[in-house]
Amino acid sequence: MARHRRPRPAVYRNSFFVLASTASTALLGFLFWVVVARFYSPTQVGIATTLISALSLISYLSQFGLNNTLIRFPAAADDRNAQLTMALGAVAAAGALLGLGYVAGLPWYGEKLLFIRENPMAVAVFAALCSLAALNQLAKSVFTGARTPELNVLSDGLAQGVAKLAMPAALTGLGVFGIVGSTGAGFAAAVLCALILLRRRLGFRFELRFGGTRLREQFHYSLGSYASGLLDLLPQLVLPLIVLHHLGAESTGYFYVAFQIAALLHAIAFSVGEALFAEGSHDPAQLPMLLRRTAVIIAAAQTAAATVVALGSGFVLRLFGGGYADAAASLLTAFAVSSLAVALNAWANYALKVTRQLRQLIVNNAIFATVTVTLALLWASDGLVWIGWAWGLGNLASGLVGLCALLLGRRRRQTPDVPHHTHREVISR
Repeated sequence: MARHRRPRPAVYRNSFFVLASTASTALLGFLFWVVVARFYSPTQVGIATTLISALSLISYLSQFGLNNTLIRFPAAADDRNAQLTMALGAVAAAGALLGLGYVAGLPWYGEKLLFIRENPMAVAVFAALCSLAALNQLAKSVFTGARTPELNVLSDGLAQGVAKLAMPAALTGLGVFGIVGSTGAGFAAAVLCALILLRRRLGFRFELRFGGTRLREQFHYSLGSYASGLLDLLPQLVLPLIVLHHLGAESTGYFYVAFQIAALLHAIAFSVGEALFAEGSHDPAQLPMLLRRTAVIIAAAQTAAATVVALGSGFVLRLFGGGYADAAASLLTAFAVSSLAVALNAWANYALKVTRQLRQLIVNNAIFATVTVTLALLWASDGLVWIGWAWGLGNLASGLVGLCALLLGRRRRQTPDVPHHTHREVISR
């Protein structure tokens, strides 16, 4: 009996702190965009949000699956510092290089963002911000894997949010760069805080050594989780570009603000999913119970939150100005309803990740990316709200496929191998 009671406080505690971190980040981010909407034009917001979306995507791509590997396969205590040092160095370098690559490729997919290339300093700063964002993303996984998600509240939540919130009003003269620069200041503060916490709370010291880090041994896991993450994040980069191309920069600003509010809803499922991943990796024997508990938590909390936001979408958007309420209320309602599909998809993906079903995880995210982007391209000319429904249907399709895969996998594990059993009985007789 004690064996079944022990994980309960851990998964609830970790879920609470991961949710607190995500909620504090999202809430301070919400206030940030309220300030930005008051000091910058919708056109400036639209262009800046496209860059920030790219920056966020690059931060994930720079992980190369190492963020998941550090949680699922932590090195032994004597080799942990070396594992973290190698991962931090690789991710920082990858972030800067991918940032430069994104700017270099703008003529093919971001014609309205080409003004960045006219300023070498802006290119260098963008690459540096990509590196900082990538380091922040990895630090979050380190704290989650160490089962100290409360440290993310301090670094990714408070340090980042407060630093970012303090900047936009003072940088209005920089236009688009003021918004992006404020976001970058938040990443810089979060990384500095994370490094201090790593040293003081986890005893981290830089150690340049590859042996014993388990990074080579778990290369295939890192690669598989990286491929699935790439597909999962692709719509977040592509959708703003679709809106920018078909509906203009102003609509892109409305879209991004609505999506940031919806991120508060998504935080519930992703926070509980992170706790499931960490606890399931720490004690795989408790995984069936953890899957049931987290499914109930997500279903109850997500339904309540989605209902509140769907009914109050217009009221929430009026905080940004009347134009946002008029243009994006129906989009936010669509995002709120779609958050139920996002919750299902997130839970299924974390379950597949912790059970190491990476091939199925890649299939799931390929379905999500294909359905979402295809529908968005087909429906973009009909208005912003249809982009929201495309997002929801893509998540729903992926979540249902993932759920079916989990149920079939469980049934296979529970079904006895009759021919083998019969053969063994015949031999014994």
